[in-house]
Amino acid sequence: MTSRERIQAALNHKQPDRVPVDFGSLPVSGIAVSTVYRLRQALGLDGPDGRVKVSEPYQMLGEVENDLLEWLNADVIGIGGKMNRIGIPNDDWKPWTTFDGAQVLVPGLFNTEQDENGDIVQYPEGDRSVAPGLRMPNGGFYHDAIIRQEPIDEDKLDPADNLVDFPLLTAEGLDEQRERMLDVYENSDYAIAYVMPGGSLGNVAAVPAPWLKDPKGIRDIEEWYVSHALRPDFITEIYSRQVDIGLKNLEMIRQAMGDMIDIIYVTGTDFGTQRGPLMHPDSFADLYMPHYKRVNNFIHDNTSWKTFTHTCGGIRPLIEHIIEAGFDILNPVQTSAEGMGARELKDAYGDRVCFHGGGVDTQHTLPNGTPEDVYDEVSERISILNEGGGYIFNTIHNIQADAPVENVKAMVKAIEDSF
Repeated sequence: MTSRERIQAALNHKQPDRVPVDFGSLPVSGIAVSTVYRLRQALGLDGPDGRVKVSEPYQMLGEVENDLLEWLNADVIGIGGKMNRIGIPNDDWKPWTTFDGAQVLVPGLFNTEQDENGDIVQYPEGDRSVAPGLRMPNGGFYHDAIIRQEPIDEDKLDPADNLVDFPLLTAEGLDEQRERMLDVYENSDYAIAYVMPGGSLGNVAAVPAPWLKDPKGIRDIEEWYVSHALRPDFITEIYSRQVDIGLKNLEMIRQAMGDMIDIIYVTGTDFGTQRGPLMHPDSFADLYMPHYKRVNNFIHDNTSWKTFTHTCGGIRPLIEHIIEAGFDILNPVQTSAEGMGARELKDAYGDRVCFHGGGVDTQHTLPNGTPEDVYDEVSERISILNEGGGYIFNTIHNIQADAPVENVKAMVKAIEDSF
């Protein structure tokens, strides 16, 4: 099979010729830039000063180029817009060095300064005339959002303030994306993943809006969660209007991209903790399902794309609702969380949803285990989750900066030995 055929087989719950693999196509299937840098050095893919582009600066993910994709046996390439999640375009690259010494390239408007604690602060759109929106702690690997919540006046709360994050796509931007997508589609056999703009309802990575110079509305994460109970009508109105915008964008994407897209990333909103869901299934059904159904129904009625949702944690009590909402693909399959054992998930839901992830624990095994531990866990997960199709290999969320190169090599060896 070609990579595209392999991914499509898995998405349609048919057994592919080997386990399909994804690394780097989406903001939740990536690799920390420091790990990409060390891997490339260890594999001899660059000289000693070879720099790696920071493709997603919020999480400090590294660009996974074609030579590394080939080594990883990856089958998917992601296509997205040039604007990143800190409000600047990925262009005009310049050198930068991470706290752990990785030599990287960052976008030209990547504008930082160190405070008295040695933390690095980052400014929205690179504008130092406004308050910083992100902070990378001294010695850290990625950014934390800085909460910039204005005092809330209940009488003046306006859902529109929480919708400025979700603009309509432009013809110019779509043309640029279509050109890159067409190149991948016509000149390679990779499957294609695409991120839907504005699909993530209430994603707390986005609620503080670190890319906005002057965020208004509800921007404090705690206040956002509290609002689900105290202001459910307000939350519902935001989601309804957000989906209205999203559907207009989807129609433009459909016209521009046609059937070139295999996977469309709709939402990355987390609904779980290590011990269970963040909310009762009834609350999820009331506040989220109707909006997700609108998006998924449009996609399924008008395209061949498969819809992707990311939600970390012990979300077993929500999975039936996630499937009912119309999602085709569930990521990251956090098997270390309560109720999320690989075998029980595969037996209960494997014929109705495609699992993406779950391949190895990035909290414990990959950073702290031995290469043998990694090899054994990867081999076991593939044997369970790839059975009968309906599975795309990825780690449990992004590979972090603390993953030893030898453990990543052991992961890849286990993948190859499963072929």
